[in-house]
Amino acid sequence: MARVLLFGRLADVAGWRERDIPARSLADLRGRLAADDPALFEALQGPAVRTAVDQQLVSLDVDLRPDSEVAFLPPMSGG
Repeated sequence: MARVLLFGRLADVAGWRERDIPARSLADLRGRLAADDPALFEALQGPAVRTAVDQQLVSLDVDLRPDSEVAFLPPMSGG
């Protein structure tokens, strides 16, 4: 199972910050999230939302290991 982490407004939309979800790839994980929570899936499609797999930013679909950590990162602001 992939450990999924949501930060900032993404966690607010989903109502959770961390969850274990069975998935074989990032595309599979996104499909599961879309089926479970369309509002979260829509929020994840934002152009500035970044995805990290095992603490490495990714921009394409990647395979996930059973112990992978996937973090969805909203746009950051601050100064």
